[in-house]
Amino acid sequence: MKVKTPIPKAKGIDNSMSLIKEGFHFLPNRREELGSDIFETRLMGKKAVCMSGEEAAEVFYDNDKFKRKGALPKPLQLSLFGTGSVHALDGEAHKNRKRMFLSMFTPERVEDMNRIALKHLDNKVNQWQKRDKVILIDEMHEILTRAGCEWAGVPLKEEEVEQRTAEVGQMIDSFGGSLSRWRNGKKARDSHEEWLEGIIKKIRKGKMEVPANTAAYIVAHHRELNGKRLDSRQAAIELSNSFRPLIATAYFLTLGAVAMHEHPETMEKLKKDEGNYSHMFSQEVRRYYPFVPAMAAKVKKDFVWHDYKFKKDTLVVLDIFGTNRHPDNWEKADEFIPERFKDWKGSPFSFIPQGGGDHHIGHRCAGEWLTVMVMRSFFKYFVNNMTYHVPEQNLAYSLERMPTFPKSGFVITDVKKASDSGEKMQEMMHNPITVK
Repeated sequence: MKVKTPIPKAKGIDNSMSLIKEGFHFLPNRREELGSDIFETRLMGKKAVCMSGEEAAEVFYDNDKFKRKGALPKPLQLSLFGTGSVHALDGEAHKNRKRMFLSMFTPERVEDMNRIALKHLDNKVNQWQKRDKVILIDEMHEILTRAGCEWAGVPLKEEEVEQRTAEVGQMIDSFGGSLSRWRNGKKARDSHEEWLEGIIKKIRKGKMEVPANTAAYIVAHHRELNGKRLDSRQAAIELSNSFRPLIATAYFLTLGAVAMHEHPETMEKLKKDEGNYSHMFSQEVRRYYPFVPAMAAKVKKDFVWHDYKFKKDTLVVLDIFGTNRHPDNWEKADEFIPERFKDWKGSPFSFIPQGGGDHHIGHRCAGEWLTVMVMRSFFKYFVNNMTYHVPEQNLAYSLERMPTFPKSGFVITDVKKASDSGEKMQEMMHNPITVK
């Protein structure tokens, strides 16, 4: 880890607009310019300390040193995470809410999601065979919206699918863009929360029955530390947070399809899946491709680290994208090499696409297990159960855009199911993938 003393400062009075304009480039570029993995800047009118790398992630996810309250920008709470969500809690309140989420992700329920998602993918492929072309990222959003709602116990009428898919997509698309994208995300979240709040109220009044192991039931009946249930709006927010991260996997799945196309040797390896290659491939997609640029926290109490004094309530930003490609931990970090994850025994702080540290007590996303399992199953389906053609198109993605995806959306044509697709589907359904 490179640390200059004294800690350097980035140029500019306030770099908020530079962060938005430069996207994923902003933090790595400043680190390189300043020659330090820790530097100071100003964001949203406040002093901020930016950090990158395994050591930085380990201290960032130390709950004794950092807190989340007041760190998430208000616009992101209003459009993406929801006000008062688990992401902004600390201490026992966070642990209690986190236990609620973990109770949803038992091995059996994770397998249920895998089965449900594959079912919806298979149904869609039946439709794709009749189309001239398919834009993969749009289809992945719809498939995962259908699957996420079914898994969570959220009834989704056929006539609602387009609207609800668009809402979640706009919420996810709001976190790093223009004012218009944020406004669309905020409007979508308002509608999304109102819809889910109505479901929570019906469950509580006994007007809607959902299985006791579903997210909808668990959230509706969850008790806070004071013994009271979440108010209906807060419950709606957390119900959304139970399946929204899965829908965001649409970006990873689309970029993974790009990886298969640009590295055709991976397709045969995925077919054979020797040594759990599908797991290695999925992890490398999550490491290599950009999704979350950074996370924010505030200093809980004064402490000194690398001879730098972190003062209470200072905003600290961890470079997620840069940490996943940090040269201290990743050889040939800017190359796509799935085999790097063979027998990988790395630190939970050097690979942090969905947060770092421990799932149970820290701020690492509990839905990460669902993400990895669904990615593995979908990639295996792509190579074993269907064939398709990738026409000439613009597959470039911009590191200035957050979140990013191929400019074409990844177009495929001539989709056909494999002759033995049904048999392979049955095999996948009855031989669930185990997530490491």
